[in-house]
Amino acid sequence: MKKVVVIGGGTGQSALLRGLKKIENIKLTTIVTVADDGGSTGRLRSDLNIPAMGDIRNVMLALAESENIMNTLMNYRFDENCGQMSGHNLGNIMLSALTRKSDSLIQAIVDLSNVLKVRGLIVPSTIDNVTLCAHMMDGDVVVGEHNITAAHRKVKDVFYQGEVAANPKALEKIAEADYIILGIGSLYTSIMPNIIIEDIKKALCNAKGRTIYYCNCMTEEGETDNYSLEDHVDALHRHLGKDIVDIVVKANDEIPEAILENYKAENATIVSMEREDHPYQVIQHSLLSFETGMVRHDAEKVYQSFSAILEEY
Repeated sequence: MKKVVVIGGGTGQSALLRGLKKIENIKLTTIVTVADDGGSTGRLRSDLNIPAMGDIRNVMLALAESENIMNTLMNYRFDENCGQMSGHNLGNIMLSALTRKSDSLIQAIVDLSNVLKVRGLIVPSTIDNVTLCAHMMDGDVVVGEHNITAAHRKVKDVFYQGEVAANPKALEKIAEADYIILGIGSLYTSIMPNIIIEDIKKALCNAKGRTIYYCNCMTEEGETDNYSLEDHVDALHRHLGKDIVDIVVKANDEIPEAILENYKAENATIVSMEREDHPYQVIQHSLLSFETGMVRHDAEKVYQSFSAILEEY
């Protein structure tokens, strides 16, 4: 039984996990950022002084054994006609309520994971109520994860306001891992918030497991404008202070022109590979689905991709 740790956040991590949970011979842990401060999550953080719940909810649903009424309820969002509840996500509220009841975010995750029959362990990278900041290329400092995304300016690096304590369980799972997967997800606001925590950074740099980066297939305005595959990996290594990536997995699907046109409105382009020689291995797999008219990672293709990596390595 191989131990696999996935580090990230956002919808990209959820797509990855929906594929990985189908693999029988792995023990899966996902380490999740709690830096989100926008929308329902941000309001609950502010009102209750608790870590962000949104990414935890997303991965919990991705790892649930099956789709059922609880999954539907967890994703329910109150509309604009619901007064002070408008915009709130019911899953975020449920996690917040359980956290307040037990006075423990960790216990809240365990309790709700049991109800949803989650396959794998969900571990927040920290249980601190954190504030993510960014140095921008123009010299400004932007405070808050949501503001970094909304700024639409190029990010130089990200950091936290004050010291942030790593969740000891995250350190334990990284040390034990046979494979550590970074991604899929926003580079500076989903992946980095986990790995810049000092003790997690040290754990990753000392890890014995093979480190794999599932690279984004499209750039993101204000985060990774014009980034190549190599730029993504270089940014990870720059924040870690050490080259740790052993394998990069790149999607080799041909993206239809009509879909690329949709992304032009978001100033997003395909993440290209600029050279053939790398200090890490690059593996190209079919990973994508275009059914929604957008580029999305397909759970079945992710399953096939990582199954092939397990077999080869």
